[in-house]
Amino acid sequence: MLGTVALTLAVAVPAQADPSRHGQYGRATLTGFASLPAQTYVPGSEPSGSLLGTAPSNGITPPFPGQPVQGFSGIVRNHDGTFFALSDNGYGAKANSSDFLLRVHHIKPSFRDGTIKVLGGFNLTDPYGKAPFPLTRQDRKLTGADFDVESIVRTSDGTYWIGDEFGPFLLHFSAGGKLLEAPIALPGVQAPENPYLNGGTPNLGGSKGFEGMARSVDGRTLYPLLEGTVTGDPAGTLRINEFDLRRRAYTGQRWAYQLDSPSNAIGDFIAIDKRRFLVIERDNGQGDAAAFKKIFEVTLSNHGVEKTLVADLLDIANPRHIGGFGDTFRFPFQTIEDVVILDDRTLGVLDDNNYPFSNGRTAGVADNNEFITIRLTRDLDADRRVYS
Repeated sequence: MLGTVALTLAVAVPAQADPSRHGQYGRATLTGFASLPAQTYVPGSEPSGSLLGTAPSNGITPPFPGQPVQGFSGIVRNHDGTFFALSDNGYGAKANSSDFLLRVHHIKPSFRDGTIKVLGGFNLTDPYGKAPFPLTRQDRKLTGADFDVESIVRTSDGTYWIGDEFGPFLLHFSAGGKLLEAPIALPGVQAPENPYLNGGTPNLGGSKGFEGMARSVDGRTLYPLLEGTVTGDPAGTLRINEFDLRRRAYTGQRWAYQLDSPSNAIGDFIAIDKRRFLVIERDNGQGDAAAFKKIFEVTLSNHGVEKTLVADLLDIANPRHIGGFGDTFRFPFQTIEDVVILDDRTLGVLDDNNYPFSNGRTAGVADNNEFITIRLTRDLDADRRVYS
């Protein structure tokens, strides 16, 4: 089933000029800020970035002395104040990321002192040979040339499902990061990096696969969301597919999310309850050029998809001047790829800093990984299972 009900929302204008533009959830308020320095590397890890050349980017010259703790593109809450954060495929392309090891980092933000501690983590590997196509490394440690991992959920058995953009594929990993099944393809959709393309014509843009992936509140279903429009679909529509975890198969149920602009992209997709979800939608700008960075509530029904504005990430109230910022806080990053529900009015949001290429916070300076919390003016009325 394919359908859309799209609401067109205006590009950001100063909040004081039109308070009503924040919609039914009102203007969000910054309640926490923590940051991890851009040049943070996994202790004792292999060098990386050897395929980036030697020209400096934002003051940082490759190759790098280790594996950077960067590119947070998915998040899992642990309910002990810590989180697992998924790094993306590395340096932005299959061709330059073969020495970037795919990894899930164990992090702990401290909003009291504004820091993020890296407690450890685990690499993603394929020791059982589940991937039926050649990998980059003989030791079967997975790299950014093998998969472009962008979304992650944990199921009740402690294993992880990760959404990939190269296939696009669904990837099932053990609690320690070992691939448990062969990659599961999305029927009828192939990106240019798909290893089964065999000279055929892709019908999805490069690395435009599963950018977001929600898990249903009952834990039985996945809802992977493409970042790109499939050839032949209406401009700016992104397919949401339903995947049954018990049957290990797509159900055939499908919806279409309508971007406010075909040039926008999504960053994350998580469940609120049985039929409502949160999605990050963003433009490609950063710094002063950033004009559209928003979180929407998305309702899936038999009639299509309805969007409701939840938060404008470029216009967050900051009356306590948290983080040393002024009355208005902006999250002006090119890619914002993580949202997590902390309680019924509080969201956590993280950027993907595209190390070392993005400089949305300060021109000419590589972005840090930032973790903010924002409070809404009204409850989400979420299913308690998403945050308890």
